[in-house]
Amino acid sequence: MNLDSDVKTDIYCTAMNNAHKPLVWLHGEVKTPPLSASARIEAGVLLRKLQRGELLSLPQSRPLASVGKQCHELRIIDEESAWRIIYRLDADAVVIVEVFTKKTQTTPKSVIETCRRRLREYDAIVGKKE
Repeated sequence: MNLDSDVKTDIYCTAMNNAHKPLVWLHGEVKTPPLSASARIEAGVLLRKLQRGELLSLPQSRPLASVGKQCHELRIIDEESAWRIIYRLDADAVVIVEVFTKKTQTTPKSVIETCRRRLREYDAIVGKKE
């Protein structure tokens, strides 16, 4: 199988305990720089809520059907940037697909295509059928 190098090397998983879904990171990080400490804390709180099974809605999160089923976009407002974390809610995990700075009102097509590709490759690895 010929996998995108960022999927092969960047998949890692974190979980707090058996009651929480693990976070599966396909790409991107929430660290400083470039995120401020307050933005990292906000992202951490929102991701922990998702791990506990809470469903988020606007203004923190919005569905992103253009990427795929159960895909959403976390919205983190930082001191100088608007950050987005694209994730998918699977039955057994919260899959983090991309972390990026949003500079326009629409999500760039290149980001959407990259997310779709990463999810296809991830699903092929874990044997998930759509």
